[in-house]
Amino acid sequence: MAKLNFGGVVENVVTREEFPLDKAREVLKDEVIAVIGYGVQGPGQALNLKDNGFNVIVGQRQGSASWDKAIEHGWVPGTTLFPIAEAAEKATVIQYLLSDAGQIAQWPTIKKHLTKGKALYFSHGFGVTYHEKTGIVPPEDVDVILIAPKGSGTSLRRLFVAGKGLNSSYAIYQDATGRAHERVVALGIGVGSGYLFETDFKKEVFSDLTGERGILMGALAGVFEAQYNVLRKHGHSPSEAFNETVEELTQSLMPLVAENGMDWMYANCSTTAQRGALDWRHKFREATAPVFDELYESVASGNEAEITIKANEQADYRAKLEEELREIRESEMWQAGKTVRSLRPERN
Repeated sequence: MAKLNFGGVVENVVTREEFPLDKAREVLKDEVIAVIGYGVQGPGQALNLKDNGFNVIVGQRQGSASWDKAIEHGWVPGTTLFPIAEAAEKATVIQYLLSDAGQIAQWPTIKKHLTKGKALYFSHGFGVTYHEKTGIVPPEDVDVILIAPKGSGTSLRRLFVAGKGLNSSYAIYQDATGRAHERVVALGIGVGSGYLFETDFKKEVFSDLTGERGILMGALAGVFEAQYNVLRKHGHSPSEAFNETVEELTQSLMPLVAENGMDWMYANCSTTAQRGALDWRHKFREATAPVFDELYESVASGNEAEITIKANEQADYRAKLEEELREIRESEMWQAGKTVRSLRPERN
């Protein structure tokens, strides 16, 4: 295990150089890995594990759209694709990758097949951390571990196919066998992680919920809308407003930040852009800090978990969700975005 020093803060990390794929295969050579759920994370993790040479099966509800998607991806019913209970029974490692609501619903089935020595694997600390709300309390004689890729399953798969990796956090909640560490690291390498950094279940879910509601999705969408609306209010065209708000950020600036950091991106912009950005970043930080404080407290108190669980319990939740998504999709800004994306030139 390597140590990384971030300005005096030392973190435990695992790289693919120190824990190569061959070592991961050796650790898991006798394991049957069942990926339960084939929605957001399931396809990417299952396919990457299979392509990396691990013994993988998929568990999913028969007749569902995800069952059909698994078949389209090459999983064979009765051979590598099974109903959830059957897959869980066959597995020595159960990768529990259903949605948080799905995990709550299927927990009685999964728990029944968590026999001594198995490993229960999560990619999100929600179910275990908020166990008083979810009812997910693993038996004491199984390993409970976590690999949380820092991105969607789609991104994990795309980067894997491109020969790259997506960084992931790892955590051990319970080491019943003495093998939890080697199991979790081997699985992290197997699913295609770039490098692994250590966390715990609570920190993972607190940071994840804050990030999703904050800069990754909620704050980003809100700031997009605010700037776009201001530009439109002052007479700028939809095309101009969208390009200056979204297109330039996603297509030009964020790739530079990803490659070299924010300071490098600033250094390679015009002096006018540099000065304004350096000055206004302080205003935006101070304006949004109280919102992030409020958000983190709502996550840490369990309030966000309660909201999520109650929403998913509503019979008409999917219909309400689609209505909220339709509002975004049909807004002028994202209709402008659809048009702008269609005009991107194809590279020859």
